[in-house]
Amino acid sequence: MSIAPIAAPVRVRTRAIPDPGRLIELLPDERGPLCWVRGSEGLVGWGEVARFNTRGPDRFEAADAWWRSFTSRVEVTDEVGLPGSGPVAFVSFAFSPDSDESVLVVPQVVVGSRDGVGWITEIDAGAASRLPSMRRVAPVRRATGVRYSEGLQSVEGWRRAVSEAVRRMRRGDLFKAVFAHDLMATADEPLDPRFLLGGLAERYPTCWSYAVDGLVGATPELLLRRTGTEVSSRVLAGTNWLGELSGSDADELGPALLASGKDREEHRYAVESLVDRLRPLCAEVHAPAEPSVLRLPNVTHLSSDITAHLDPADPPSLLRLAGAVHPTAAVGGTPTEPALRLIAELEDMDRGRYAGPVGWVGARGDGELGVALRCALLSGSTARLFAGCGVVADSDPDTEVAEAAAKLVAVRSALEGRPL
Repeated sequence: MSIAPIAAPVRVRTRAIPDPGRLIELLPDERGPLCWVRGSEGLVGWGEVARFNTRGPDRFEAADAWWRSFTSRVEVTDEVGLPGSGPVAFVSFAFSPDSDESVLVVPQVVVGSRDGVGWITEIDAGAASRLPSMRRVAPVRRATGVRYSEGLQSVEGWRRAVSEAVRRMRRGDLFKAVFAHDLMATADEPLDPRFLLGGLAERYPTCWSYAVDGLVGATPELLLRRTGTEVSSRVLAGTNWLGELSGSDADELGPALLASGKDREEHRYAVESLVDRLRPLCAEVHAPAEPSVLRLPNVTHLSSDITAHLDPADPPSLLRLAGAVHPTAAVGGTPTEPALRLIAELEDMDRGRYAGPVGWVGARGDGELGVALRCALLSGSTARLFAGCGVVADSDPDTEVAEAAAKLVAVRSALEGRPL
């Protein structure tokens, strides 16, 4: 693990400001934008006061310990007192303990908006890091000449992996596994992450648009939100799309999904996985008896909103909760360990931070973490796009390939700047 040096003392001030408007439009340039925005609310940040990189099975505990240590040394003046004010770290965790490094980034400047209140948080860690808090915004550069090639996992290789997984599930080895698929995009010039981020936010205003250390996406799935002793989560599992139902229209997608035994079974595994892992850490956990339907422009999902209450005497932090519940069946499988072994064997690639927790954490252990879905990892003029599908015994490999392609449309259309 690595830790960026921190100058002392660290002073943090949060003050109210007039309505900041579209938060993503405030990001000053393409160098490492930080973002967690849904509609008109959320956080954006820039500059870097501190960074913590970690990996391995204890990455959540290590990140939590570092963040507690950092916040214990800051002098905070918070004139707002809302979730997201005061010191904030943007976080992105690797899916696997053996995968790419997980990261926490503490920005120098954060602008937030919630419940009609706007604020700015500035961190002064010494003269070396002092910059103007609000800088002139550089023009956003469109991506040009975008072209695609197969990723680390070819389409045919992925189809074979799904086929083998289905064979083992029918044999009774496990119930579900979630396989990732990637696609490479190359542009004529270095990509501006703000262009992709803004495009996703515009197309998917009900999703959480995020950017952390080059990973840019828009997720419909909230892994965990902690506010004091209140915890909530939105579980998504079970998907269909218009192309899957020949001769149908969009109004038929929801009823068809609710009537699908395969999708209902996949969703049940995901809900039970999260509830079972939350229960030892919570005083109460509540899950709906039936899923609802979440419609997005390109796909439709089965959705369940989970709520829980922590013991006020010793409420675990958001990062501790994340370490306990990740990976849920929605992104890993059921049972967890056999599913993860099967993914490692058949997926044949490092998915990095795809499907890992992403979001922000505050000084009091509160925050919001989504599941890093519908995303791309940007590096210079290239982007690695990701999508994934839950596979159960009734899955059809050709249908899963089509579902992954349908999910990739979200990032492809935003990267190309075209409508869905």
